[in-house]
Amino acid sequence: MIKKTGFYLLVMLVLLYCSGPLLWQIATSLKPDYELTVIPPVITENPTTVHYISVFKERPFLRIILNSAVVASCTTVLSLIIGSLSAFALAKMRIRYKVFILGFVLSVSMFPPIATVSPLYIIIRELGLRDTWLALIITYTTFSLPLSIWILTNFFKEIPDEIYYAARIDGCSPFQIFYKIMLPLSIPGIFTTAILVFIFSWNEFLFALTFTSTTSSRTIPVAIALFPGVHEVPWGEIAAASVVVTIPLIVLVFAFQKRIVEGLTSGAVKG
Repeated sequence: MIKKTGFYLLVMLVLLYCSGPLLWQIATSLKPDYELTVIPPVITENPTTVHYISVFKERPFLRIILNSAVVASCTTVLSLIIGSLSAFALAKMRIRYKVFILGFVLSVSMFPPIATVSPLYIIIRELGLRDTWLALIITYTTFSLPLSIWILTNFFKEIPDEIYYAARIDGCSPFQIFYKIMLPLSIPGIFTTAILVFIFSWNEFLFALTFTSTTSSRTIPVAIALFPGVHEVPWGEIAAASVVVTIPLIVLVFAFQKRIVEGLTSGAVKG
């Protein structure tokens, strides 16, 4: 009984630790302005939705959300298409130096973003892509591909080679085997990869700050960072906006929770 109680207590502490920042943001977003700077902080007894209304009425926040949604969705689709094709080839087809190829792919993600942002900015500016969705989509896809390829390669490796060879004997081309057999068998890995890439694209800040300059392409993290004015910091609006943009991710994760767990556990079985 004591062990069981201790276990549940530990679970509650972990849940409180993980959800604490979000709960605090929600509490802050519902406080009137005069309570935002009270020390020590208090839980408001007069909750208000004025900050949420202000975010949508006084700022082009719907446009900002659209920008992030389009960029994150396109990045996820491109990463899955390119990553799954590459992973299938590396996992099932006879290719020389697979280990070196995978190592080279992984090396792309080893560069800190701050070290690559300047040359990428010059390239994007010369291509005339600055302040466009395409600039972010191309950049995000490039940096999310190593993760996609590595995760999906492990999933394709777990599928028995006998299935691949049997399909080849039956006359299937490699591409037919890929989309008719391998993809359906790797659905958990596809979902896991898609969620991780989408979250990365939704939350990325540095490239979005550097490559965008107007509301037409600016994404959520940059827009929220630019909320503060010259003489004040609108903590209530920042908290409200943070809550609004976190909700879609929470819904997404809970909606596909079973698939994500299957994907993470399945991918950890062997590599």
